[in-house]
Amino acid sequence: YDGIMERIPNTAFRGLRQHPRTQLLYALLAVLCFALTRSLLLTCLVPAGLLGLRYYYSRKVVLAYLDCALHTDMADIEQYYMKPPGSCFWVAVLDGNVVGIVAARAHEADNTVELLRMSVDSRFRGKGIAKALGRKVLEFALVHNYSAVVLGTTAVKVAAHKLYESLGFRHMGSSDHYVLPGMTLSLAERLFFQVRYHRYRLQLREE
Repeated sequence: YDGIMERIPNTAFRGLRQHPRTQLLYALLAVLCFALTRSLLLTCLVPAGLLGLRYYYSRKVVLAYLDCALHTDMADIEQYYMKPPGSCFWVAVLDGNVVGIVAARAHEADNTVELLRMSVDSRFRGKGIAKALGRKVLEFALVHNYSAVVLGTTAVKVAAHKLYESLGFRHMGSSDHYVLPGMTLSLAERLFFQVRYHRYRLQLREE
């Protein structure tokens, strides 16, 4: 819950840097406001209003995504990750408290394992917990003779991407057209909510 809720301000504000076309559109709206009103005050309020709308739509989509997660795999971890072959779920425990989680799910069609649901309590980051969880998934894939580990992320923070690279993952590309569960793809949503989906792959052995 906490890890997903962090996405709201990250996507609304920090994520804007990843979308230069959106920045240009917002700048044009501010110019248009000045051209129509000749008011510096109103023009200065435009960026604040746009950022407010970005926060509103980020919160709306992320809460819908959270609801979906809490009513699917995270509602029944045993059913989704412990019973199916090629899948597993780990927790990191410190002083009796769960401080991190990660899951693995096999894709038999291409003999890969997908790393999912990695999250570490913000109070315990920087202690190597995420890297230890990531290595658990890699060890699992090796033991079960999968050829590669893959993952997808919409993370905005550079630290998340550096973590994957430190584990040996290669960045395979990104897309601005990824649809999160909970998105309605309305015009307003497309104007004020954008995510960039990154794909990573770590090849363990050649097929």
